[in-house]
Amino acid sequence: MFDRRSILLSSPALALAASAATARAADDPAANKALIRRFFEEVWSTGDLSRRDAFLAEGYRGHMAGAAEPIDRDGWTAWFQGFRAAFPDARFTVEDMVAEGDRVAARLTMRGTHLGPLNGVPPTGRAVVVSGMSLERVADGRIVEGWNENDALGLLQQLGVLPPPPG
Repeated sequence: MFDRRSILLSSPALALAASAATARAADDPAANKALIRRFFEEVWSTGDLSRRDAFLAEGYRGHMAGAAEPIDRDGWTAWFQGFRAAFPDARFTVEDMVAEGDRVAARLTMRGTHLGPLNGVPPTGRAVVVSGMSLERVADGRIVEGWNENDALGLLQQLGVLPPPPG
């Protein structure tokens, strides 16, 4: 039987144990990698925006190469809709992933056909293969921040907007 003192003394220990378990779950690299892989399979490769909120936190901040300011979740949605209009058949392959704590880095390959306008470039009908990298920060099982880079120069060359490299 416990007396009141033993219950009070054990409460901070229980709270500390629960806090440590929560920190471990948030910093679980394997779980975070699985989340990012599913994001590219279930949203990026399908265009299914109905799954967006299962992956992107309400306060999401996205850092895009060349953008002056980060975008929020609705800004990401608008950007993604434009991307999917340009490449409606886009499919992403996760080539490599590395995770530490709450961050996941992924090396990606996108394959798709340019069937809609893209930043003023009319549809070319050309098939493209573009490499990219994504670094995501995860908290409470959702992506809260992301940094993305892709081979935009290679994409423009494949679309015929820029000449191929010499050599």
